[in-house]
Amino acid sequence: MRDPEGDPVPVEVLDRSAAEHIARNLRAIADPTRVQILSLIIDSPHGRRSVTVIADALGLTQPTVSHHLRVMSDEGILDRAQEGRVAWYSIAPSRVDDVVDSLRVDPVAAIVVPPVLQRIITDLSGRFEGIFSASTVADYVRGSYSLLAERAGITRYLPSLTARFAADRLRALADADGIRRDAIPTVLFVCVQNAGRSQLASGILRALAGDSVRVLTAGSEPAGRISPTIITALDEIAVSVGGEFPKPLTDEVVRAADYVITMGCGDACPIYPGIQYLDWDLPDPAGLPLAGVREIRDDIDSRVRTLLSSIPNT
Repeated sequence: MRDPEGDPVPVEVLDRSAAEHIARNLRAIADPTRVQILSLIIDSPHGRRSVTVIADALGLTQPTVSHHLRVMSDEGILDRAQEGRVAWYSIAPSRVDDVVDSLRVDPVAAIVVPPVLQRIITDLSGRFEGIFSASTVADYVRGSYSLLAERAGITRYLPSLTARFAADRLRALADADGIRRDAIPTVLFVCVQNAGRSQLASGILRALAGDSVRVLTAGSEPAGRISPTIITALDEIAVSVGGEFPKPLTDEVVRAADYVITMGCGDACPIYPGIQYLDWDLPDPAGLPLAGVREIRDDIDSRVRTLLSSIPNT
């Protein structure tokens, strides 16, 4: 590589193992509840907190708090000291500067919450009580509202769709972090607009699997609505879209999935260990007449049936 003057420029690439270590550390604190925990520890006069105190302060169960503390301890962010029956957690000396920098908040960035969003926050805080703090729920509700409005361009039924999207994301976050994980396998379908191929696949899988599989969808560049031709093509085979709507791809739904099926969205999905990834090479039905959509639908129907037969206990 040469600079604009033609002189050679040395290129140094960060070692892969070092890069993976940094990425793990960033993910370890990329959670509102963990940020709150770190803030409580930093604000302590003694620079440490116990599980009981943190759980009481955040209104969470002790197992939930212990899970978050364990993740951050495993990544070297926190130190743990046992004194009798009490475990104390403090910021690892080598990580204090990093944590303090991460917790800096710009007060100008404060968000005014409309009344309808406050209702969603209140309702979901009750639904996820003991799992996520009210502050975490509020962050996900506000974020979900912005993602649907700005990235998906949704205007109709935005409050009700925000409630559904935020609830799905919080449930996925609980699954991904192992806070509340059940034995039901989760399948995530991802395409570009989340308005065609992924909706065909999710509708068919829900119809075939019922409650034995949890089905999620997302788009790398979500559209504002599901194509009416997709709804018609599904109705022809007695399958409903079931209240689905286009939504952006978020990290927690990928981490919560057991199977991630991508359809034409390239490298949009992050890769995590333990997840089975499949790429279905299918044409985009956008703009096609109903006859063309039917062909894609039938191809997807065959693929979904094969997928379902490979999922244990379904």
